[in-house]
Amino acid sequence: MPIAVPPGVKVNIEGDRVTVSGPKGELSRSLPSEMLINLEGDVLTVSRPSDSKKHRSYHGLTRSLLANMVDGVSRGFEKALEIVGVGYRAEKSGDKLIIRIGYSHPVEVTPLPGTVLNVEGNNRIIVTGINKEVVGQMAAEIRAIRPPDSYKGKGIRYAGEIVHLKPGKAGKVVGK
Repeated sequence: MPIAVPPGVKVNIEGDRVTVSGPKGELSRSLPSEMLINLEGDVLTVSRPSDSKKHRSYHGLTRSLLANMVDGVSRGFEKALEIVGVGYRAEKSGDKLIIRIGYSHPVEVTPLPGTVLNVEGNNRIIVTGINKEVVGQMAAEIRAIRPPDSYKGKGIRYAGEIVHLKPGKAGKVVGK
């Protein structure tokens, strides 16, 4: 499946190293050397030398990585997290994030290089950046500070994440 390169995005292919630069920044990555990457006009195509299992899996991986690089430098990526719980909140201090999440101390989060942390209200955290992997990693690290509790649902969750709550204690059965 070909990848459309939007205007303003430049792709440079040197052996197995691909560099994509656009209005949001520049990404560079070394891709599997067996894959054949061609740029014709404003369309990127990836082809494989054979139909072996290894080449088929590399084909899909290479195409996805290239598509994510092109999307990242042109539009960027964003991941939202929600904080659920009474008294749980987040605030921004410089480029760092301070989260009060029920521990005896506030938790300070420093963003990974290439990511920006923003707070909407006091219970919604937005992680943005041009590299999809780094944005997802940063969001996962923030969620790991206090994952959703399975009984009350309190904690940090991804926006739209469904947390299935377990029933509590059933109590004694009356009338035996």
